Amino acid sequence: MEKNPGFLGRYFKFKEHGTNVKIEILAGFTTFMTMAYILAVNPMILGDAGMDPGRVFTATAISAVIGTLVMALYAKLPFALASGMGLNAFFAYYVVTGPMGKSFEFALTAVFLEGLVFILLSFFNVREAIVNAIPINVKKAISVGIGLFIAFIGLSNAGIIVQGGGVPLELGDIKSGAPLLALIGIAIAGILLSLRVKGALFLSILATTFIGIPMGVTQVISFKTLFQMPDAPYLFEFVPFNEIFSLEMLFVLFIFLFVDMFDTVGTLVGVATKANMLTEDGKIPNVKKALFADAIGTTVGAAIGTSTVTTYVESASGVSEGGRTGFTSVVTASLFLLALFFSPLFLMIPAAATAPALFLVGLFMMSPIKEINFDDFTEAIPAFVTLIIMPLAYSISDGIVYGLLSYIILKTATGKFKEVHPLSWVIAFFFIIKIVVS
Repeated sequence: MEKNPGFLGRYFKFKEHGTNVKIEILAGFTTFMTMAYILAVNPMILGDAGMDPGRVFTATAISAVIGTLVMALYAKLPFALASGMGLNAFFAYYVVTGPMGKSFEFALTAVFLEGLVFILLSFFNVREAIVNAIPINVKKAISVGIGLFIAFIGLSNAGIIVQGGGVPLELGDIKSGAPLLALIGIAIAGILLSLRVKGALFLSILATTFIGIPMGVTQVISFKTLFQMPDAPYLFEFVPFNEIFSLEMLFVLFIFLFVDMFDTVGTLVGVATKANMLTEDGKIPNVKKALFADAIGTTVGAAIGTSTVTTYVESASGVSEGGRTGFTSVVTASLFLLALFFSPLFLMIPAAATAPALFLVGLFMMSPIKEINFDDFTEAIPAFVTLIIMPLAYSISDGIVYGLLSYIILKTATGKFKEVHPLSWVIAFFFIIKIVVS
């Protein structure tokens, strides 16, 4: 390992983490490339809620920059943040255009309040205590479940796995187009990994993007359209006080709080487990600061016009490339900032090019399964419930919900209730409320 490069090495403790500037930069690029799709998808989804896509694009990029920089410089962890998938869909298709029929200003207000509540919960260590209350075998299962979840996202984005006719899921048309390009990319990434080439995932994304040009999957942009000034974001587009103090606002706020909390907790636990960052007693270093970054990102994001900001599971791709410190996140944040002005360049990378990286990150995330205690069924069953529900229900939070509930039920029914963390009972109570009201 090379010598500490001055201030950066001392601040981020490269030597202690077994990393260096080159590794961290590569990891930051890889993380960004696997999550840059949010810059295209989030404006489209919130656009369906009546928001201006150009302004949402700006808000999405800026909130990602701010949240990720707080994670980088304050928590010093290699995790990136951006507007969360799932929560943006709830925002657009349930709160605004769906059953509730509210304005997007109403939804933004709920997200803003969520951020403020999370800041308070982080300050009083409530969210940190929740992370520490999760049983160690469930934590390991979260890492495996996220791996399966990420692999499924990659295969789905590339059209390799599609919604079926007589069955829920089936193989797509893999003979041409995006699915074929993704399979070529998986082969390239697999060969590079087998040859132990540094930056294998990053190089596979670049190679697959270029191969996609003659295949018609990668859309080439002209030099003239490379640079463009971003639109102004929204600014404090909130509803008046009489709408804030209502049962409807309380309901929306609760859903946002619940899903975001356990999505973020699950991502932090899963990726930290894979990176061997957990302490001997199963805790995440600087977890309070990491959760604070999530809260700041959400609050700022709502203020400028985007849905809940959360820690991204795609951060695992950067960790898999060796990213271990906040400098990985600095690089990712810098690329989100560049994307504000060079969005066509970054958005030309097709989903089929990032799918191979996500698919193989899923493989990397599987390793903690070897450490799960499968001999004790009160440990094994909750772990299995956790890891299987995440990809099948397309939800990290649901995996944690049912994994922890099954843990409490089995431990209690077999007379091992003393092994249940006291806070787990409180969490279970709110789990049940969430299941009832959803």
